[in-house]
Amino acid sequence: MSLAHAVLTSLIEKPSSGYELARRFDKSIGYFWHATHQQIYRELARMEEKGWIVSDTAPDAGATRKREYKVLPAGRAELVRWTQEPTAPIDLRDEFIVKLRADAALGEVDLSGELRARIAQHTEKLAHYRAIEARHFAGGDAMPRAARLQHLILKKGIMYEEGSVAWAREALGVLEGV
Repeated sequence: MSLAHAVLTSLIEKPSSGYELARRFDKSIGYFWHATHQQIYRELARMEEKGWIVSDTAPDAGATRKREYKVLPAGRAELVRWTQEPTAPIDLRDEFIVKLRADAALGEVDLSGELRARIAQHTEKLAHYRAIEARHFAGGDAMPRAARLQHLILKKGIMYEEGSVAWAREALGVLEGV
């Protein structure tokens, strides 16, 4: 996936200034596709050159150079085209797994501290995701299709964090001989 497609999706949801887009991105798509604000601004310029988006002076710009970006029909068509391409499965690349393999090869290496830190990080993110779920998705099946799809995306994050916590606890048990 390119950053352009993530940005197009976000702009279709709501036309925004670059700053607003970057902030919204951090609170939504950024959970599963990370980009710095600088990368987003560079991508906005490339997309405008391609004719996928247009920018105008934002209504609240005042004396600033604040621009508001909107998706053009060519950008919408590009997003539709991209959604029809097959998606490659995720390749798992986790440095910690290699450390565990090294532990198995070397003998006991104390990785328990790192595992405890991972458990804490995943538990914190899980709590954050569950708070989002409680705040925005209490409607269940009565929600509109778009909200149900967004909830489904959040559920994947919840399941990932739950699985990560469970796996790390099991690994910690093995390391500690439990």
